[in-house]
Amino acid sequence: MSSVLLVCTANICRSPMAEAIFKSRLGDVFKSISSAGVHADPRGGPVDARAAAALARHKYSLDRKWRSRRVDPEQLGQYDLVLAMESEHIEALRKKAAPEHQARIVLLTDFLPEMAGQDIPDPYFGPVAGFDAVIGMIERAAQRLLTESREGRLKFA
Repeated sequence: MSSVLLVCTANICRSPMAEAIFKSRLGDVFKSISSAGVHADPRGGPVDARAAAALARHKYSLDRKWRSRRVDPEQLGQYDLVLAMESEHIEALRKKAAPEHQARIVLLTDFLPEMAGQDIPDPYFGPVAGFDAVIGMIERAAQRLLTESREGRLKFA
């Protein structure tokens, strides 16, 4: 059992959706699943209403007390795997991380062969359907992580 941190920009759309999906699907693989944002408001805020609605449509939920948070450099050493939504997030996280923690920071799409190296699109400025599309991508990545874990191929840095 290990821990995973899911990271997006503001921690109000993609990473909280990923947190809810990972907790539902991978709660027995990871002892700790959390999310944060590279540029999240330090005061914390609620999940975007459209993200919450999309999660509800797909039968996922977040803790009612959930609040966004900013990535703390110390956290990067506390998680075995840090999954970023965009390559820009990777760069920002690696600037904050100690050298020995660099390898554990990867793109979520690295677990989606058809999207490897690509960003998970930010649905914030788009139509509601974008939130559902992102949930589908996260679900496929979670399934791949689950498969790799069951087959003993999931390695942690």
